[in-house]
Amino acid sequence: MRVLHTADWHIGRALYGRQRYQEFEAFLDWLVTAIADHRIDLLLVAGDIFDTTAPSHRAQQLYYQFLCRVAASSCRHVVIVAGNHDSPSFLNAPRELLKTLSVHVVGRAETPEEEVLVLDDPEGSPELIVCAVPYLRDRDLRTAEAGESLEDKERKLLKGLCDHYTAVADVALEKRSALGVPVPIIATGHLFAAGGTTLEGDGVRDLYVGTLAQVTAGIFPPSFSYVALGHLHVPQTVGGLETCRYSGSPLPMGFGEAKQQKSLCLVVLSGPGNHPEAKDDKDTLYPPASVELIPVPVFQKLRRLQGDWPALEEAIPALAAEKCPVWLEVIYEGHDSSGDLRGRLESLLEGTPLEVLRVKNTGVVDRVLEQAGQDEELGDLDVQEVFLRCLKLHEISPDRHRELLRTYGEALTSLYEADLQAE
Repeated sequence: MRVLHTADWHIGRALYGRQRYQEFEAFLDWLVTAIADHRIDLLLVAGDIFDTTAPSHRAQQLYYQFLCRVAASSCRHVVIVAGNHDSPSFLNAPRELLKTLSVHVVGRAETPEEEVLVLDDPEGSPELIVCAVPYLRDRDLRTAEAGESLEDKERKLLKGLCDHYTAVADVALEKRSALGVPVPIIATGHLFAAGGTTLEGDGVRDLYVGTLAQVTAGIFPPSFSYVALGHLHVPQTVGGLETCRYSGSPLPMGFGEAKQQKSLCLVVLSGPGNHPEAKDDKDTLYPPASVELIPVPVFQKLRRLQGDWPALEEAIPALAAEKCPVWLEVIYEGHDSSGDLRGRLESLLEGTPLEVLRVKNTGVVDRVLEQAGQDEELGDLDVQEVFLRCLKLHEISPDRHRELLRTYGEALTSLYEADLQAE
């Protein structure tokens, strides 16, 4: 059986105010083709289908149109579990209707029996068992008690995760025994594995409290032939196991991922066999699944340029000569005042297919810190104090301070409101 594992689509996510619906649409179009080209039997989506709990109409349209196209393809099954960005109730709302298209959705933690799915082949015989475990919220894993320490919370969270996967594995084994057919068992998860790699600006959130409940591959029972994970955007294995891995996000979620090769995981499950360390029938496994990474094309090129002004003057024309539309993040590292840095950049970019989405002036930050005391760090200053020091640094007339502070306050308010809506 051929399984395609993907996760962390984040449909609807913007990049510094720029909507990316064309990219999401291009990816989903490509994915439909990839499913056909690789003769996929099961598409497995391990969470974070949408970027927010209230996706836009356009994001919903892309999602449902894609599911209809996959249902009309040779792919026999789709299994979707929710991630921490998804709304459980929103994903679950059409689940009964989607079942008629062989699309199985698990939006929130259910009983182990409800999370274990038995999938049939075209002749109606069982061919695979999926432990469809979604993102498990704090309340799904532990009961809060007064006076708990962080260590107590971490212990309870890890135990809750381990107990949940043990329970669904036991149910899967019982169902396999009742079927009388030695079908393989695979599982999903949306969690943070210990040692997992993240990148700056990828939007990966802590799932519980700080870095608590970062799990190891040891929480997954040996009866799982493959564990399909979501949450981390960098494609990677867990504990060095090829059959326990993150597919990563198919699109770069930030400029820190600009040079990363995105991919999906093609998992091939073959005939039954016994695990070399099997002690009894509960440890009966298929041979290790074979995993191949399928590279995802770049649908919108991103680049991060950094340096002083001479370096940028050299890098931008060289990039423009490639005549390819590129979104840029510019990190300015010069120490001159550069009061009109964005204006100078726009002049340099005029007539090119390049567009700056973000400018970060690290030189300004360094000079603000130079004004601070020896025991003062940037984090010690509130946002208004930093802005006032920037005005002073750029020798802005005091007569304009009141107007600029009011405009700055309006901008901060808009940012805070946008963050609240995203949550």
